[in-house]
Amino acid sequence: MQGVAGTAPGSLFAGIKQLRRLKEPAGERGGKRLQDIMEREQEFRRRMESAGRHILAQARDELFLHMRFLDVALSSFSYVMDGSVETVATDGNFIYYNTRYLGGEFSTERKRINRIYLHMVLHCLFGHVFRQPQGAQEYWDLACDIAMESIIDDMQIRCVKLPVSWEREKLYKELRQELKVLTAEGICHVLEEKKPEEAELAKWRREFTVDEHSRWCRSPEHPRDVQTRDRWQDIREKMEMDMDTFSKEASEESGGLKEQLKVVQRETMDYRTFLKKFAVLKEAVQVDTDQFDYVFYSYGLSLYGNMPLIEPQETKEVKRIEEFAVVIDTSMSCSGELVRAFLEETYAILTEQETFFRRINLHIIQCDERVQADTKISSVEELEEYMEHFEIIGSGGTDFRPAFAYVEQLIREREFTNLKGLLYFTDGFGIYPKRMPPFETAFLFVEEEQADTGVPPWAMKLVIRRQDLQRHRKKE
Repeated sequence: MQGVAGTAPGSLFAGIKQLRRLKEPAGERGGKRLQDIMEREQEFRRRMESAGRHILAQARDELFLHMRFLDVALSSFSYVMDGSVETVATDGNFIYYNTRYLGGEFSTERKRINRIYLHMVLHCLFGHVFRQPQGAQEYWDLACDIAMESIIDDMQIRCVKLPVSWEREKLYKELRQELKVLTAEGICHVLEEKKPEEAELAKWRREFTVDEHSRWCRSPEHPRDVQTRDRWQDIREKMEMDMDTFSKEASEESGGLKEQLKVVQRETMDYRTFLKKFAVLKEAVQVDTDQFDYVFYSYGLSLYGNMPLIEPQETKEVKRIEEFAVVIDTSMSCSGELVRAFLEETYAILTEQETFFRRINLHIIQCDERVQADTKISSVEELEEYMEHFEIIGSGGTDFRPAFAYVEQLIREREFTNLKGLLYFTDGFGIYPKRMPPFETAFLFVEEEQADTGVPPWAMKLVIRRQDLQRHRKKE
């Protein structure tokens, strides 16, 4: 394999060592001596930069040959040599590298470079680079690395396959007793619950840390960061489709990658944002500051004393939720504590001023194998009253069909006139309707292990993290 300008990587690094010696003065004096030193320094840096780029490009090409479904993801970086980075790092746009580190890993085991590159690509695909820590940062960073390494270790692809250490095998086994899918969120939750000793955490960091997370966007509010995050989300969605179609055979060797992609696809939107999908555009009694011109207003006051030339509009078109249905699975398989936590989280969101119109039409339906109760909510005050006296009714089996039939009956009876959606909170283990209803439907699950339960393609899915619900209850 040839390196830069036809030079093999081994001889390239030998040349770099020679360039280091050239940095010493050769006896010239004055300006020429200084100019020679600067030229040698620049040449040395160019060779170092070229060597690092070559190593990364070589890893990219080798990964592409074995995983065609990663073509866009692998080519989404520019390479920058950075002396402040001890190993490698990425922010989703660039890979920052230390050439000496890459050269050392390359000379020891070339597959490690492939794994390092793939590890950073996976961080971007799963959105770790663009998210705030899901828990304590020390646990979150470690959990992200463990999750990505578990995917790579599970791959049956020659260019990244290395023996899995006993330490890794032991930890993977322990985590799979707690989690069906080893996601970063799930691993972080386990670490927070068990709180391992610092010595054990240090051991795991040595085992799983691959790249530096110093360039991650911990609070991605800048438009550039939002654009990068959206670009990687688009890459992920297209890649998942490719893995299910054209690259289906190759993706079968990718281990748990497809499974984790399905989980992260469901978790890219939080519950608060998810509810806004069911909002409608309607005029509300509210000052429209966007249509208010302070220049004319002030000019009128200055000219006539107490007569502004324009008054602010007293109504504004806003998107809020007007009609809604929430169905609670009250079967024996659903935890009463989680049902209450879900309702409390829903209540907290729905009582926000910017979420609902003043008058609403909300039905909270409890259903196991039949509809057990239906409470109509018309105002925030009624919702508060309902939450104060809420009781779970029913403990039978799980059948989703009666709730859908009941809601359709309410539509026929004109109880709903503009129903935008139905939320069904459940563990997912029940009988789904075969026919698509005349309204949007979303099934909400708790935790990743309840995700693959045969949800119909016409329904939306969202996984709510257990610790998020529990955290909200603690705040109350």
